[in-house]
Amino acid sequence: MSEDELTSERLYHLDGELVSASEATVSVDDRGFRYGDGAFETLRAYGGSIFEWEAHADRLERTCESLGLEHGFSRQELLDRIEATLAANDLANAYVRLSITRGVQPGTLAPRPEVDPTVVVYVKPLPRGGLEGEPVWDGPATLQTVKVRRIPDAALPAGAKTHNYLNGILARQELHDADEALVRDLEGDVAEGATSNVFFVDDGGLHTPTTEGPVLPGITRRVVLELAAEAGIPIDEGRFRPEDVRQADEVFLTNTTWEVRPVDRVDGIALGEGDDRERPVTSLLARLFDERVERAHYE
Repeated sequence: MSEDELTSERLYHLDGELVSASEATVSVDDRGFRYGDGAFETLRAYGGSIFEWEAHADRLERTCESLGLEHGFSRQELLDRIEATLAANDLANAYVRLSITRGVQPGTLAPRPEVDPTVVVYVKPLPRGGLEGEPVWDGPATLQTVKVRRIPDAALPAGAKTHNYLNGILARQELHDADEALVRDLEGDVAEGATSNVFFVDDGGLHTPTTEGPVLPGITRRVVLELAAEAGIPIDEGRFRPEDVRQADEVFLTNTTWEVRPVDRVDGIALGEGDDRERPVTSLLARLFDERVERAHYE
């Protein structure tokens, strides 16, 4: 059976019902489709349970508060739908996307306070994680600084994960043989990747852009910072220029799916020397991350 056939047979959770992927649809009048008026979280299931669920649920609540979207579901109700979708697809290790929109309303920009939300849980298989797992990526990433800038927090809350992803799409369209965009804020400081948080290492320790700027507070980002602190690695959350990243000894990216992904080139410049370059801090943090996943989900 082809991948397309496997996908069409997968079951998604749509407004309280398990529906085959080929039949899972939402209305063209849904505000998520019409205006991008919705919130989502990308999650990862390891061994049948969701990694850092409470942190994801907290961020989802903050996004909905930013949008003024009162969907009426408890976090346990949402988790029940995720677990039901995983069980229906017989998936223990999976990518999970939970989306909540304001639902179908008249075609005017101003939303009505009464909401009948659309809630969708989408899943697809991923490899096992933890110490015996394998990454979803084929190799170290390449980064490219792009012209598209991060939307300022005053225009769209940086901490909100909304259905409008045009900023990241436009950034990715600029790439030339690179895996991820290095996106700056309006002042030219490094903000993040199109779908990832950025870290780099030099003699001063571990650095990552501060969330006081227009930076999404990634869940994996937070876990990595916790692991670095426990390991005694100096941490600097600050403001940095692209040249700081290009001149670093090590660079890596984090997000829910990639976990900790090393970078070997930034704007065409190789990091370190030789093909067998060492990344001691990146390797340590990746191993510590795998150990945390192993303890929490496989032991």
